[in-house]
Amino acid sequence: MRSLAVLAVLLSLPPLLAVGQGADAPDFEYARDAVEQGKILPLAEVLAKLHETQPGRVIEVDLDEEDGMTLYEVELVTEDGRLIEVEIDAASGRILTLDEEDED
Repeated sequence: MRSLAVLAVLLSLPPLLAVGQGADAPDFEYARDAVEQGKILPLAEVLAKLHETQPGRVIEVDLDEEDGMTLYEVELVTEDGRLIEVEIDAASGRILTLDEEDED
């Protein structure tokens, strides 16, 4: 949860000097720059949109690239205790997959 809060704060900050960024840049720098450039939506906006259709407590968020698409991968726990994994197109906020974790 702490990393989610840190990412949300960093995405709301103005851009810092972009020295040596690129493929080797830390995730938070990549995310901040992508939001500033309009390539992806801010995490807070995506989570608010997700909460409208799938309420729950967010426990983990990853920003990944898959097949040339940037994705927010969100894990949340519903009020009744189910673990849900959601893949969201980071550029549009559209939910791509929503899977409930099985208890194995």
